[in-house]
This record gives sequence, structure tokens and C-alpha cells, in this order.
Amino acid sequence: MAFIDSTVVNVAMPAIQASFHATVVDVQWVVESYGLFLAALILVGGSLGDILGRRRIFVVGVAIFAAASMGCGVARNIDQLILARSVQGVGAALLVPGSLALISTSFDEKTRGQAIGTWSGFTAITTAIGPVLGGWLVEHASWRWVFFINVPIAAAVVIISYWRIPESRSTVEARVDWWGALLATVVLGGLVNAFIESASLGWRNPLVFGSLIVGLICIVAFILVEANVAAPMLPLKLFQSRSFSSANLLTLLLYAAIGIFFFMFPLNLIQVQGYSATATGGAILPFILLMFLLSRWSGGLVAHYGARGPLILGPLIGALGFVLFALPSVGENYWKAFFPAVIVLGLGMAVTVAPLTTVVMSSVNQDHVGTASGINNAVSRVAGVLAIAVLGIVMVKAFGFRLDNTLAHLPLPPDSLQMLHADEIKLAGLQVPTGLDPDLKIAVKNAIGEAFVFGFRVVMLICAALSVAGAAVTWFMIPKNSEPPKSAANL
Repeated sequence: MAFIDSTVVNVAMPAIQASFHATVVDVQWVVESYGLFLAALILVGGSLGDILGRRRIFVVGVAIFAAASMGCGVARNIDQLILARSVQGVGAALLVPGSLALISTSFDEKTRGQAIGTWSGFTAITTAIGPVLGGWLVEHASWRWVFFINVPIAAAVVIISYWRIPESRSTVEARVDWWGALLATVVLGGLVNAFIESASLGWRNPLVFGSLIVGLICIVAFILVEANVAAPMLPLKLFQSRSFSSANLLTLLLYAAIGIFFFMFPLNLIQVQGYSATATGGAILPFILLMFLLSRWSGGLVAHYGARGPLILGPLIGALGFVLFALPSVGENYWKAFFPAVIVLGLGMAVTVAPLTTVVMSSVNQDHVGTASGINNAVSRVAGVLAIAVLGIVMVKAFGFRLDNTLAHLPLPPDSLQMLHADEIKLAGLQVPTGLDPDLKIAVKNAIGEAFVFGFRVVMLICAALSVAGAAVTWFMIPKNSEPPKSAANL
């Protein structure tokens, strides 16, 4: 459910933007409200599973997720949709860490890598079905059905959970770190609000500047609380393991790139390249199929060759994929322009994901697998949330820079020019002013598309740099034998 949602909603974003006449800031909040609560509370979800039962918390998360999906589907305005997405994020924070923790507690060290690889493969199947089915629903029914499809899935998940999954919990007595959860939410909320709203309000706005200050202060408070509380949701001692620390840093860099990519790419295909929602879902499909076909194989790489090699090679291949995405212009053929990039990026991620997850989960003992899963998932979600907020600003600025330069050479009436400047925050959703002659309308439309592609190229090159930085982290930080230090076994 969570993996379907993460891709389907991105495909539906252009339709949602058009339905509510939303700006890119509104669209960002639809994605970020979900990601913010998921990232902030996923550590609590892992801890609650360890304490109260991993299956129990997993099922509760599924139920909340399904109810919130109904709320998303019936939302009458963008504010209601954002609110429902926030609740959906809370449900996801309970179910996401529970799924991987249940896998980890059911297999020993020798088979865990392949089990996690299989888990990655089946999440890839649902991720593959999601964009195509979601695109078809957007095109032939409504974007609202993108959320409604979660309800029957949830019913099946609950039945299977009670039928086939044994209950498990940590043998170590612990408590939930509610103060840590509150501070984590405020940190992410403050930082994300500041970055997103700065695009329309500017950094001098009291709401923007105040949110940034609150977020930064709460980062310090969060670290102090986690260092001193009896049962921290983020046990800092886990980071004494070099493998665990470096794997999470690699996760932060790589998933920041992936997060902004999956946010911007559907907008590019639908609003600029003229693809249908169904075709956009299909365009992403080779990436997901590659991860499915290779995930079990890549999960076994750690046992045979160690994690260091795959975690250097994978991000470098991914960086090449991002560079290839920066090359196409407007109106180019998919098979020549985008398909090679999709294949290369998918290969890079397939080589990386299962070994990365295996290193994270193998760096702690069984009593902390829920927490370790939560931390790594939180890092990946935080990476995506922050990337969309921060690189969203880069995209808006690059788009505005290129569009302003192009419009300056067109004979536009002052009122039309002012309207275009005022609505630049809509990016490719920017409407061409009425009343212009046909040739000028075409010129303005082309200028909007070219400005979006310019901004997209800048963001893709930044993503490539992040991937290369991830490979460097592996090279310098992960031990050559790629086995977790013995001291980590007792953490």
C-alpha cells in the first residue's frame, strides 16, 4: 500500500493541480504532508512494534492508512486533501517499519539477505502496478480513485496478516519516546514549511523565517533528548557501528535524489512532454521491473562479495542515469530520450537497495531490528521530504530565470507579462494568457516548456552529484570486508 501510494500520487499530481487550480507549493504540500508525518513518526512505529507486537501495530497502521485514503478520495479542496494525506502518513509510519521488521525476525542471518531481496521484489511489483493502474484511473475515471484503490488492498492485508503472520515483539522492556516524536515532527515541519513557503512568501516573511528558526532549535533539542532519555526512539549508540552510520548516510544522499526525481519526472512527462497519465505510469515501469527482477540476486551479493562493491557501483550507475535524464529536450521520442535513462537508473538502484538494506538490518541484534528498520526508513523519507522542499526551490528559481529571459524577447502586453510573472510558481501548470495572437500563444507555451526542462536539467545534475557523493561515502566509510563490526552485535 505504501509503495503504491508513493508512486501513484506523483502520477496524479498534474490532475490534482488542475482540479484545484493549485500552485506548485500546494502540490508540494500534498506530497510533503504525507512524507513529513511518515518520516517523523516512523521511528515511533518501529518502537511500538517492538513493544506492543509487530503484527498488531502493522495492522493498526494499515487500518489508519485505509481510512485516510478514503478521506483523500472525498476531499473537496486542497486543504482537506493535505489534511487527509497527513493522517495517511501517520498510518504509514506504523505499517512501513513493521513490514520489514516482521521479515527480519522470521529469517536467520544466512537467509535474511535473500528474504529482504524478495521483500524488495514484491514491493517492486506493487510499485509497478500502481503507476500504470493509477494513470489509467486518472485518465479514464478520476484522480480520486488513486486513493480509493487502497481500501480493498487494506482488507486483504489485514486478513493475510492474522492468517499467516506470527506475532513477535522485543524481549527487552522499553517505552515509547513521545518527546522525541514530538520534537522530530516539529523539526521536519518547521524546516519543510520554511523551504516550501519561501518560494512564494520569501525568506523575510515572519512565518518562513520563524519556521526555520524553530526547526533549527528543535534539532538541538531533539539530539539532547535522545542522548538523555531512558528509551530513545533514535538510540544514538546504534551509530557507533560504522556500517550502520555510513549506510544511513548513503541512504540520505541517494533517496534525496530519488525523492525529487519521482516528484518532478511525472510533471515533466505529463505537463511538458504531453504524455497521458497512463503512458507516464508505463514510462516508469522499466525502472520498477528491473528492481524486481534483480532484487533477489542483489540481495545475495552481500553474502558472496560483501556490501562495499555493490554500494559503490550502484550509486555510480544511478548517477549516470540522472545525467541521461538531463539530456532530453521538449518533444523527444521516449525510447531514444528517456528509456535508456530509466534503464540505467533502475539498474543502479537494483544493485544498491537490497545490499544497503541488508547492511542496515545486520548491524544490530534482533531486539533492535524494528528500531533499525525505522531509522533507515526515516532517513529515506526525511531525504525525500527535504529534497522536494529544498530542490523544489531550485526548480522554481531555475524555471523563473529561464522563463523571464525568454519572455523578455517576446512582444507581450504588460498585463500578460505581469500575469505570467505572478504565476511562475505553477511551473509547467502555468496557463498561457488569453487574448494573444496564435503565434504568440505558441511562443509562450514553448517558453514555459523549455523553462521547465531547463530547471529539470539542473535538478537532475544535482541528483547525479548526490549519487556520486553516496558512492564516496561507501568508499571511505564502509569497511572493506563489509561485515558489521563485532561490537555492533551487542548494541
